Amino acid sequence: MRSYRFKAARRPIAVVICAIYLGSCSPIIQTQGNSPDPIQLNQIEPGELSRDDIANMLGSPSSVATFGDETWYYISKQTEILAFYEPKVLDQQVVAIAFDDSGMVASVSTYGLEDAQAIEPSERVTPTGGRKLTVLEQLFGNLGRFTGNRAQEAN
Repeated sequence: MRSYRFKAARRPIAVVICAIYLGSCSPIIQTQGNSPDPIQLNQIEPGELSRDDIANMLGSPSSVATFGDETWYYISKQTEILAFYEPKVLDQQVVAIAFDDSGMVASVSTYGLEDAQAIEPSERVTPTGGRKLTVLEQLFGNLGRFTGNRAQEAN
């Protein structure tokens, strides 16, 4: 009688474990950034709209040019995360709106994932001053430094 109950309970438990296992492996799609509506982008004509008009139409930019505010960038990215793997970029869009000296739109450029370039970080190391300490010097270096000050404070 006991073995029958155990066998009957195994099937629902196995179904629940399989459902949890399969459910945890479904990909998660994340969208980040500010992606302007393509219809609104098509309405932007160079020389007709100002910075304020663009801010009202598209909202504040994701980023502004490093030196000055001649170019506004609207950046968006869509990634897929599957379990413990590195996120995979599905789509990426950068809209660059350049302004002239009077604050009017000079050009609108759109860049996609196909325009992205891989950047290799530099392997160089910035030198620092001082001397290198061994592990023992780091662990025991301050042991004798604290007793001298306490003895002087007691007098």
